Amino acid sequence: MAIEIYTDGAAKGNPGPGGYGALLKFKGQEKELSGGFRMTTNNRMELLAVIVALEAIKTQKHKVIVYSDSKYVVDSVEKGWVFNWQKKGFKGKKNVDLWKRYLEMHKIYAPKFVWVKGHAGHIENERCDQLAVKAAEQSVLQIDEAFENKDDENLLL
Repeated sequence: MAIEIYTDGAAKGNPGPGGYGALLKFKGQEKELSGGFRMTTNNRMELLAVIVALEAIKTQKHKVIVYSDSKYVVDSVEKGWVFNWQKKGFKGKKNVDLWKRYLEMHKIYAPKFVWVKGHAGHIENERCDQLAVKAAEQSVLQIDEAFENKDDENLLL
């Protein structure tokens, strides 16, 4: 039995206020996660949703499958691009801070990624979209420090 993770990210403007939503499912149990940021990009939120969900897992005993409507995230992992970027020091790549954080989780879980069509009636994806949009619309939003401070010129999407 696998731990299933469903994720989505949203940004109102790109960049602009954004949020992520994630749903973890395992043996009939569900856990929802979300968070909003005052200035970020859609791709950052798509990737952060995956990272936060992986960080929330409390066991290494089960396979992990991530369902995402982000070709950016799914293809970067499933086609091995991120591992090549890492070998080349992420030269010229975007969202390096988040990709490094993802790779730490990848070492532990090596999740399988499955792309799902967004806004196509996929129940879990629609729920994650609702969570992400609601998080982006909160009156108090977190600061995406790496993005806003531009510590890495390659953070922009």
